Amino acid sequence: MYLKRKADAYLNAWKSDPNRSPLIIKGPRQVGKTETIDYFAAHNYRSVVEINFVEEPKYRAITADGYGANTIVRNISLIDPAKKFIPGDTLIFFDEIQAHPDIATALKFFKIDGKYDVICSGSMLGISYKQIESNSVGYKTDYEMRSLDFEEFLWARGYDEAVIESMFTHLCDATPFSEVEMNVFSTAFMDYCVLGGMPAVVASHIRTGTFEGTLQLQRQLILDYQEDIRKYAQGLDQARILNVFNHIPVQLAKENKKFQISKVASGARFKDYRGCVEWLETSGMVNICRCMSYPELPLKGNYDENKFKIYFGDTGLFVAMLDDEASDDLRANRNLGVYKGAMYESIVSEALQKSGYDLYYYKKEDSTLEQDFFVRTREWLVPVEVKSKKGTAKSMRTLIASDSYPEIQFGVKLSAGNIGSSEHVFTAPYFTTFLLRRPPARYERGAGSLCSTILSGQPYSSAGTGLARAGMEDGGGMASFSWEVTVSWYLSLTPIWRPRSRNGSRRWWVASRRRKPNPSPDWPDPSTASRL
Repeated sequence: MYLKRKADAYLNAWKSDPNRSPLIIKGPRQVGKTETIDYFAAHNYRSVVEINFVEEPKYRAITADGYGANTIVRNISLIDPAKKFIPGDTLIFFDEIQAHPDIATALKFFKIDGKYDVICSGSMLGISYKQIESNSVGYKTDYEMRSLDFEEFLWARGYDEAVIESMFTHLCDATPFSEVEMNVFSTAFMDYCVLGGMPAVVASHIRTGTFEGTLQLQRQLILDYQEDIRKYAQGLDQARILNVFNHIPVQLAKENKKFQISKVASGARFKDYRGCVEWLETSGMVNICRCMSYPELPLKGNYDENKFKIYFGDTGLFVAMLDDEASDDLRANRNLGVYKGAMYESIVSEALQKSGYDLYYYKKEDSTLEQDFFVRTREWLVPVEVKSKKGTAKSMRTLIASDSYPEIQFGVKLSAGNIGSSEHVFTAPYFTTFLLRRPPARYERGAGSLCSTILSGQPYSSAGTGLARAGMEDGGGMASFSWEVTVSWYLSLTPIWRPRSRNGSRRWWVASRRRKPNPSPDWPDPSTASRL
């Protein structure tokens, strides 16, 4: 069975571009790259020439005489005369290019020649892709695939786009989900947490309607990943990379989820393991969440390179590495045990990463102030809290209320509860995380979209949208203020002045045309404020 992927739409758009360049689709092992390309090719070309450099190493010789398009086509035909090249209606598919990265040099010449479409696919294993990236710059397009996100999982379950649109409308209008919707989506999301998004695992689940055999598939994937480390990593790094990879579940289970190199092996030092962590990140096996030096913009470069958390690129692989008792309890009883916090943090980190966000957190030294994640809009730094239990998101509220963090004006709390808002904190269920960066272009201009307002940073007006009053946090009661007021706060054109304190100094600061619904008493009247 074929699982619908978001890459399908990307490939169709690429095909419709008359000025398209050769395409490189990269991604971790076994996330469905080859299957997706094969499906696309079969529906769009009269002839498909597929070369797998791992399964058929003889084809690595096709570049021996040079990188010209005609030279490579001639050499392929010499090796296998059955392969047909039809100008204007042929796709040449080079698979597993990490085994022969030199082929990337030829992409420039295929682009100039223009007679054939070319797609390359390869796993992001260690430094192999760095070599590929240095070739054919300006003559290729790169696209990254990951395992299925929750939206793709819902597609696999049979839910159509109308259901996804309905979920998104709830976020846009800040209207709580019904009891039926919460039960259905929460159950599906927990299934997704257990299974992950690796296509082989999801396909097995869809075929059988059960979890039977899925754990075995997941653990085989773990073995395959470990074998890839042994195959592609060099020298002493093999053992070190394996040590880091195998210690991720143990360290995520701790209250302090910062990854500690010293716990990986006796006498282990960060300087010896820095390259190992980078290797795993480059391969796509893991996601790295970096600790910000201070919660302010910009995010790039604003972090301590020695402090980070490591999450698996697919949460299903995290589940597969749990002990048998924990894994069985999770599948049978949905009991996460000591891994509850780690599980929800991991699945949110995965959703944010797949949405295109880099991962950052903050832990203040000698303080309980800690924030799980940060994302940004065009102008604001937005804290994201993951609550495995009911709670008040104390650290987030401290960040919002403090004058020390002027770029933090509101936050998003993800929990098991329903949609709601309270004191500049918007609460949403875990299963909506994939929607937070949904492109607003699908919706009418002027729609007051939570997603566009908070996370995309697009300028929207709340006029005429019929925004509903949101429920309290975790779905109970009525909010202290309507979402209409909240949107007007984000989008107000009225400049105000507010005190800002940083490093013991205090001065007036323009709040970039934003206005809180109920300004604190120490905020001066804008009409009487003056610049210093």
